[in-house]
Amino acid sequence: MKVSDLFIKALENEGVDTIFGIPGEENLDFLDSLKDSSIKLVLTRHEQGAGFMAATFGRLTGKPGVCLATLGPGATNFVTPAAYAQLGAMPMLMITGQKPIRESKQGRFQIIDVVGTMTPITKYSRQIVDGKNLPSAVREAFRLATEERPGAVHLELPEDIASEDTPERLFPPVNARRPDADAKSLDCAADMVLSAKMPLILVGAGANRKRTSQALTELIQRTEIPFFNTQMGKGVIDERSPQYLGTAALSANDFLHCAINRADLIINIGHDVIEKPPFFMEVGGTKVIHINYFAAQVDDVYFPDLNVVGDISSSVEGLTKRLTNNNPPWDFTYFQRIKQEVSLHLNKYANDQRFPMLPQRIVTIMRKLLSDRDIITLDNGVYKIWFARNYPCYAPNTLLLDNALATMGAGLPSAIAAKMLNPNKKVVSVCGDGGFMMNSQELETAVREGIDLTVIILNDSAFGMIKWKQEGMGMQNFGLDYQNPDFVTYAQSYGAIGHKPTSSEEFESTLESCLQTKGVHLIDLSVDYSLNHSILNVLLKEKTCIL
Repeated sequence: MKVSDLFIKALENEGVDTIFGIPGEENLDFLDSLKDSSIKLVLTRHEQGAGFMAATFGRLTGKPGVCLATLGPGATNFVTPAAYAQLGAMPMLMITGQKPIRESKQGRFQIIDVVGTMTPITKYSRQIVDGKNLPSAVREAFRLATEERPGAVHLELPEDIASEDTPERLFPPVNARRPDADAKSLDCAADMVLSAKMPLILVGAGANRKRTSQALTELIQRTEIPFFNTQMGKGVIDERSPQYLGTAALSANDFLHCAINRADLIINIGHDVIEKPPFFMEVGGTKVIHINYFAAQVDDVYFPDLNVVGDISSSVEGLTKRLTNNNPPWDFTYFQRIKQEVSLHLNKYANDQRFPMLPQRIVTIMRKLLSDRDIITLDNGVYKIWFARNYPCYAPNTLLLDNALATMGAGLPSAIAAKMLNPNKKVVSVCGDGGFMMNSQELETAVREGIDLTVIILNDSAFGMIKWKQEGMGMQNFGLDYQNPDFVTYAQSYGAIGHKPTSSEEFESTLESCLQTKGVHLIDLSVDYSLNHSILNVLLKEKTCIL
């Protein structure tokens, strides 16, 4: 059997049904083997788009998404998606080609050390030097990609190895059970919670699993302890819950931080320092319990008092049992006052009809038109703060954003993968004009694949996030403005349908129509970020922590 045939069989053995990517000369044996496989090849227009799609596939399924590129520049285009998956805990396998390793055909043409390049930003990076070693390498790659903390892995297949004959051999996939936390650490955690006067629960990205969501919901319902989210923890618990206080879209100085600062214990479930901090710890300040699959990495802003290490859902279930029918007279009156203040603040511009539109109004319209389990994917920009703060999520993985690598260019590819996995849900990608243009060519992929998708471009003709930071530092506006193409015509050139509303009312009717109509729709929407600083400055002046 040819090594490339065995590679495909090994992937099928792992349950792979889709590969995203761009083959090259060095992948032709692999491509030839793939054509007769049950695995679907989704040909993308850039390797970066393929990587983001594969990472999102892993994020939503818990199984490694797979992407393919050739050597050299094809492989280096995977670097950003590798870091995206690695920091975001998304299981992903990257497969790259390479020139022959037994003899030189073209000197050092296009050859770089891809394995060495990938090593610092993956959990596992290996070149296949003998077909006999391929089955074990594939099994090990899948094991490591899904093992806590999940992330990116990489296999390089040289073209001469791919064409060699090798015996057929496969290793059965084995799902390792995550160990449970020991009883003593759970007893200590329960004692700390019962001794607290104002405990508060933080829900982070690591809790964004179906079983954990169920366990956390039960904990909240039984104890009535208030909770807040990180950006990547949104939707783990239905945010219509009376115990939900808000999302920590900023690291400090939001109304929500009044509650965080007043709490005498924070029960941190699933957050770690790779995601941008939702608060800063101080020596002698609020105590923190760290509940996660792994112990806390001590950092200047995060050094918890107790680690509860093990399967998160089992830990939460164990804590719930220890707290049920044993709750002391906690006083959450202050937290409920904070909840009211947060609600008033978030609703302030919800119905503002100005045009160009405020991001708060855009969020309100989208929440109105999307159902509980429809999906929004975000690119990276200043609007991400407003979606995190203002868009209530009712189910896990319904607002997909990146607050770990926080890269631009991922929003559209992520939406394509999300729609492929959820054909019966509405999927909307919200991108800044800068981030959209970084992988806008994937519109053609979406059209070719027959995907029903809506893309909203928040157009301010600038790198708005950096411009906002520049203004906040008292600097002059410089170096961040640009010109955009005619996005409606641009969309039509790919076979998509372009729209350019000129009022808030027209945007709402346009979006509603797009969501009900097949095909790829692009909405070029003028956005007004001019109030960003004034809104946050008012927040800082008014906050005073309601003492």
